Amino acid sequence: MTPRALLRLVATTCAAVLLLASCAGGDKSTMVGKVSADDRMTIAVSYDQPGMAVRRLDGSYRGFDVDVAKFIANELGVDEQNITWKEAQPGNRETLLTSGEADMVVSTYSITDKRKEIVDFVGPYFVAGQDLLVRMNETRIEGPKSLNASLRLCSTAGSTSAAYVRDQFAKDVNLVEYAKFSDCVTALLANNVDAVTTDDVLLAGYAAQNPELLRVVGEPFSKEEYGVGLHRDDPGSKSKVQAALQKMIDSGAWRKSLEANIGSSGYKIPDPPKLAP
Repeated sequence: MTPRALLRLVATTCAAVLLLASCAGGDKSTMVGKVSADDRMTIAVSYDQPGMAVRRLDGSYRGFDVDVAKFIANELGVDEQNITWKEAQPGNRETLLTSGEADMVVSTYSITDKRKEIVDFVGPYFVAGQDLLVRMNETRIEGPKSLNASLRLCSTAGSTSAAYVRDQFAKDVNLVEYAKFSDCVTALLANNVDAVTTDDVLLAGYAAQNPELLRVVGEPFSKEEYGVGLHRDDPGSKSKVQAALQKMIDSGAWRKSLEANIGSSGYKIPDPPKLAP
């Protein structure tokens, strides 16, 4: 073989190898391409939201949001054992995405215009209403307008819930913030706050854990649309995640997961929402 022929053979072989690597790995500049190349995915969920997402003592994860995350990952070709879970808290969800620490956030993540300036969403995959959690014997609080300067309302840092109550219903309410909703519930049980506010489906989960001590007021006063958080400017990945969510809804897996995870709390399972284009 002449030197020129040998060089031509080497060049052809290298090109073929690069083509195969490209086909196998995909474009790593996109979330789907990266996931395909690595055969792994990092997903951020809450660790302390009963019915939606909790990290159990044995290290496993349970809840509706967890099921949504697993379903999407499976549709993208990632097995459950190849998912790396990260904790999402209300104050760090955008950072998890913009820093690249998470490929996706599924964490009762309300879609808002302000958040859409930083991250992208697919959804809504669930629509909740904001409500109040109080002690069982509480008689002063019948809704957000009942709150005043003498009452302490708890929510989490980074959440829009408490600010919404203050701005729309009770401008003098005494706001208390903790890192996690479970901390607010602990404070409520200890009489350190008088009410906790967040989405009704989350409060139902906490009430179900303490049915003799806590109750949901039952007067929802907002509309919270949950979306799957993604990196911005990645339309191809967004399209695939949307297709996966639609399949979960159409197959009945969406309702089955809700019934298994929050049905026992008495929360009425709603009809699935229509995903935004």
